[in-house]
Amino acid sequence: MKSLSRRNFIKAGVATGATLSMPFPAITQTKSPGETINVGVVGINGRGQSHIGGYIALKDKSVRLGALCDVDKKVLGSNVDKYGGKVGKVEGYTDIRKLLENKDIDAISIATPNHWHSLAAIWSMQAGKDVYVEKPVSHNVWEGRQAVNAARKYNKICQTGTQSRSSRAGIFEAVKWVQAGNLGKILIARGMCYKPRGSIGKSDGAQTVPDTIDYDLWCGPAPKDELRRKKLHYDWHWIWNYGNGDLGNQGIHQMDIARWFLGEMELAPRVWSVGGRLGYVDDGETANTQIVFQDYKKAPLIFEVRGLPSKKGGKDMDKFMGAGVGVVIHCEGGYVTVPNYNGGSAHDKDGKEIKKWSGSVDHFANFIEACRSRKHTDLHADILEGHLSSALCHTGNISYRLGTKYVAGEIMERIKGDRGASETFERMTNHLSANEVDFNMDKLALGPVLTMDPKTEKFLGNPEADKMLTREYRKPFVVPEITLS
Repeated sequence: MKSLSRRNFIKAGVATGATLSMPFPAITQTKSPGETINVGVVGINGRGQSHIGGYIALKDKSVRLGALCDVDKKVLGSNVDKYGGKVGKVEGYTDIRKLLENKDIDAISIATPNHWHSLAAIWSMQAGKDVYVEKPVSHNVWEGRQAVNAARKYNKICQTGTQSRSSRAGIFEAVKWVQAGNLGKILIARGMCYKPRGSIGKSDGAQTVPDTIDYDLWCGPAPKDELRRKKLHYDWHWIWNYGNGDLGNQGIHQMDIARWFLGEMELAPRVWSVGGRLGYVDDGETANTQIVFQDYKKAPLIFEVRGLPSKKGGKDMDKFMGAGVGVVIHCEGGYVTVPNYNGGSAHDKDGKEIKKWSGSVDHFANFIEACRSRKHTDLHADILEGHLSSALCHTGNISYRLGTKYVAGEIMERIKGDRGASETFERMTNHLSANEVDFNMDKLALGPVLTMDPKTEKFLGNPEADKMLTREYRKPFVVPEITLS
């Protein structure tokens, strides 16, 4: 396909429809990257700008931004002009399927909304491309596993956008130090996402989608529902059909770090969640206050989400043991706090700092290095790591969505047998009280305790929960089942 200048986007667009329902036969190998790796970035209105800037800034000058793809023709046109002026000719596409037909593109970098992540990644790998896919790598558990299978089946490099994995002199060294037993056994791995999330407002009915956006493509594998929130972009994070709440938005980073410390390479065999969307009434559906309890045998992974401030009317967010958006690893002989993406510190039982780590390398550069070596083991965040951490967010949300509302006292009684659960829940209710939320009136939803077979990644004895491990895909945007022979 010829590149389109900005003035031609609105007039020409890109054809979609039945002729593209089967994008292409699976290709296991395209040309060798050779001296130049041409990258196409898909989804350029938000996080995609960081992808574009990241590749352009690489010291490896044999990496070239070759194409941009976005369903918003206005956004696409302005960016093709902008970056074409910096790096030379940049192809523009509104439909990823047409982009993937371009044999000159070697790698696809995906920064779309969550509901597109797995499908875009799988289609790209089937087209012979290596893939960098943003977190979470999936919208549900099943499709994330298909992305892993695709990477292995087609021998493709697939990096996950959890850039903390590239903190090699920082978090990586802290993980090794803890796993070596320097603080004794891990008692609890705790992730936290205390991040301000205000109301997204309350719409008065169906909203108008801008005519520059191909809404059919935007919805892709998800239902093509009426737009019933004031803002199409970003606020999809809080709508179940497209997003996964802050657990799967920001929290996936900290979930990944917490699992990294535990060294777990399967899903937890037991999970439950409690929470609610409290403090305001808006069009959002996902929880803004939530606890997820992943009951690993070694030690539980407890995750906390708070979107409200430390107190009503305030601007500051809560912190716990030195972290707000971070991780705390509780051990027999002290604890480790990871307050950012770059490092952490170890403390004894009295809170005295005894060791510190810091330092990262470029996550995009690591992806390119693996594209050249053809070894997925060279990746700092291989797709399998991304799948497992994303799936922990999904299973927690499944329990929450199946929850029943109870008064706080009854919830406390039901969870008291799990290590760290009562203390965590008590801090959450204190936080809500500080925000003047009457959680006995606006009751919290406690989800069922779900048991899972980590080998099959299916729940045991709960068909309703099992059904939520995947979704009914909207044709022709169907995530294919990838079997490994």
